[in-house]
Amino acid sequence: FPSHDTHTEKKNGLTYLSWAWAWQEAIKADPKAEWVVKMFGPNYDQPYVSIGDTKMVFVEVTMFEKTLGCQLPVLDHRNKAIPNPDAFQVNTAIMRCLAKCIAMHGLGLYIYAGEDLPEADTPDVTDFVKLIEESANVEQLKSSFKTAFSALQRSPEALALVNAAKDKRKSELAA
Repeated sequence: FPSHDTHTEKKNGLTYLSWAWAWQEAIKADPKAEWVVKMFGPNYDQPYVSIGDTKMVFVEVTMFEKTLGCQLPVLDHRNKAIPNPDAFQVNTAIMRCLAKCIAMHGLGLYIYAGEDLPEADTPDVTDFVKLIEESANVEQLKSSFKTAFSALQRSPEALALVNAAKDKRKSELAA
């Protein structure tokens, strides 16, 4: 699966993965992938389970010969269960459940981990250390450190290396 995607949409502060894109990527990764909506009711003709006046849908996705299942209540735009949902709302929940179930196989899983976006790879700290070491004067050193700090602020280890290089270069320039 792609490690970083831009096939999400934000609505009311929530992040959604496009089910169509997720399924496309799933069958690229495993052309034998399959998915099914679990059916219920006396004749197995209902794509949901009733819980009071709300409904819960269930989907299974098989990829790489492994089947994983997910469930999802039929939700409104505020992520609240909808009493007595109509067919369109049930269908929407099924497709959202499909995207969630594909995520269980690894695609877009970060969404369900509560993250907005996957973290980008941390830039190579050695490039920033070199930039700092090659600073010709204090102003250039300040600028180089600011650039490095901005790029590496999520990595305390990298920041420690950059900070040490800055202190060393600062003392060299002062001498």
